Amino acid sequence: MKPFESILNRPVTRRNLLAAIPAAAALVGVGACASSSSGGSSGSSASASASGATATATGTAKAGGVAALAQAFHKTLDSDQQSAVLLDYSLDKAKLWSNLPQALLGRGGPGGSTGARVGLSVGDLDDDQLAALNALLKAASGSGSGTGYDGLEQQLNADDYLAANGGGDAYGRANYYVAILGSPQDSGTWELQFGGHHLAVANTYTDGVLAGATPSFRGVEPNGEFQQNGRTNQPMKAKQDALAALLAGLSAAQLASAKLGDTYSDLVLGPGKDWAFPTDRQGVRLSGATAAQKKLALAAIASYVDDISDAEAAKILSRYESELDDTYVAYSGTTALTERNDYVRIDGPSVWVEFSMQNGIVLSGNHPHSVWRDRTTDYGGTKS
Repeated sequence: MKPFESILNRPVTRRNLLAAIPAAAALVGVGACASSSSGGSSGSSASASASGATATATGTAKAGGVAALAQAFHKTLDSDQQSAVLLDYSLDKAKLWSNLPQALLGRGGPGGSTGARVGLSVGDLDDDQLAALNALLKAASGSGSGTGYDGLEQQLNADDYLAANGGGDAYGRANYYVAILGSPQDSGTWELQFGGHHLAVANTYTDGVLAGATPSFRGVEPNGEFQQNGRTNQPMKAKQDALAALLAGLSAAQLASAKLGDTYSDLVLGPGKDWAFPTDRQGVRLSGATAAQKKLALAAIASYVDDISDAEAAKILSRYESELDDTYVAYSGTTALTERNDYVRIDGPSVWVEFSMQNGIVLSGNHPHSVWRDRTTDYGGTKS
């Protein structure tokens, strides 16, 4: 039984911690990735009503598409839930993502300015609502093993594992949030936002077409193989293995060119670092790489792009492949990507991928943070 399906077969209640955030933050302290940050400093609370919102969930949408499934999910909700999940689109709301647990972001009332995620928590949804959310996420995600929807399943299993192994109620899938920003339909711009600890999905659609699937954050603790919800999990394995293989495929001279002089203890373009792409490219340029090395680079990029639906991923990957000659690879620490402060980036005319190994927080051992961004299509290209 798959984790998203299994949650439909057992009652899920809102974590009590979310009703007492200040106490939770005091108790948890550094029980989350301490060097991480919120993606914004203003916006409505995750439970605030969308008073005055003009977004609707009744427009024209192709049957079976992401917009139609977002409308179907919306229909399963009661009026208060509908007001919370369906919000007018704005860049300020789109920026409200983080890799921290919701409990550590804080919550405020309407008009508050805490930077917490907007939308509804998974823990507030009943079985029918969870089934509709499940269908929506499947349609927006890839079908591969270890990426896409399978990766989301394993991601939520990881947080359930943390909740059961020292993390407490600040962790677990009940603390993940879904929001629909704008009117889900085949005209105009809207965003499907889903995320929580170590996860941010931000798919922006314009006139029925995916305009951008970034920023996309993935991380995990524990990083090794673990058992949870009836299956073996290791959600970052595909990404970590592909990036390590890319570095292992470089020659000694290329590695010397790719080596960064600084130590990177976290991501350069993590939450809150929107549109802050470095002006100067660093590392080894792939124009001088062999065909085999370019294939490894494309495979590493694909491990992130494949998180979105297969057809859309193929289009984006084709664009990134056409830009490989002007794409750079850089790293610091060791090439194994297993030690604290091991770091690698792929920086192209469009694509930006970072992977950073962190110290353990809830558990011993290291764990990764990573982000996929796009220089032109982050937030669907919306900069204001």
